[in-house]
Amino acid sequence: MRNDTDIAVVSTAYLPSVRRNEVTETEMLIAVVDEALGKVGLKRSDVGFSCQGSCDYISGGTFSFVPNLDAMGAWPPIHESHVEMDGAWAMYEAWVRMQHGDVEIAVALGSGKSSTGDPAEIYPLELDPYYLAPLGPDPVSLAALQARQLIDSGKTTERELAEIAVRSRRDAANNPKQQVRSAETDVDKLLAEPYLRTPLRKSDLPPISDGASCVVMATAKRARQLVARPAWIAGLDHRSEVHNPALRDLTDSPSTRLAAERAGGVAGVEVAELMAPFTSQEVVLRQALGLGGDVVVNPSGGALTGNPLMSTGLVRVVEAAEQIISNGRNRTLAHATSGPLLQQNLVCILEGDN
Repeated sequence: MRNDTDIAVVSTAYLPSVRRNEVTETEMLIAVVDEALGKVGLKRSDVGFSCQGSCDYISGGTFSFVPNLDAMGAWPPIHESHVEMDGAWAMYEAWVRMQHGDVEIAVALGSGKSSTGDPAEIYPLELDPYYLAPLGPDPVSLAALQARQLIDSGKTTERELAEIAVRSRRDAANNPKQQVRSAETDVDKLLAEPYLRTPLRKSDLPPISDGASCVVMATAKRARQLVARPAWIAGLDHRSEVHNPALRDLTDSPSTRLAAERAGGVAGVEVAELMAPFTSQEVVLRQALGLGGDVVVNPSGGALTGNPLMSTGLVRVVEAAEQIISNGRNRTLAHATSGPLLQQNLVCILEGDN
């Protein structure tokens, strides 16, 4: 039985991931807000709180998130907030805000346009400014170091990484919103590709993507009025680890494990949407969470086939929620990450009415 204080995801929307979207972030957000609210017959004036996740230094402008407020409209006034994080953390803030009991409907947004810059030049700026940033290690080089540790420790193999790439591409072929939609099923063909950063090949890497996403949340009373089968937020937690990757065991993710435990655990989870932009990171997350072979991982294709920064994590929530709202699943998991090499991790457990 659900309590009046329970909160559910009642509607979702996200744009197809593309290499370059010619419209602004504001226009992208307007599109997903219109779609998500329209699905459940809500207007912007019905929303009591909104929170958006984006990143100024990806967009390349100071306070570039301010124009994005127009996606929710200037009138009537809506209490709003912003996080310099993936939209999954915007959802977390909106969920916390709803605990006060005076907001019945909240909207969380995530948006990013990687096409406006070069991630290989931008992302080293988030590293330690004294020891790592001057070296300029890009995300691919760091992921290659992680993959090498995994292989050398016996926790994975290059063949397993290729198998993850094949499965992700095959699943993405059935998802028109993913950017890489190849139905390639030949693992040996991928293994024959040259290394991009040893031991990673191009198939182990995500595409550069633009995109936006949105979730609508409602309290128990409103949720049942809006949708036949809400995706109840059974637990939501996020944890972080030390910033410098050199001070962590890159073959494990204790923060993900702890966040999952605090969110209610993985027992009974049928589908897990993991934000693993690199094949090697799926291995880390799957092992840290203790997911069994019966759990379907990233049936959407995952971040490996569509990676709109600052939206990718919220897309995982969207996909996990839709497994309940539309596909009849009873318990799903969504994961989002931020920072270098899985430094910060969020886990959301969603449930349906049995």
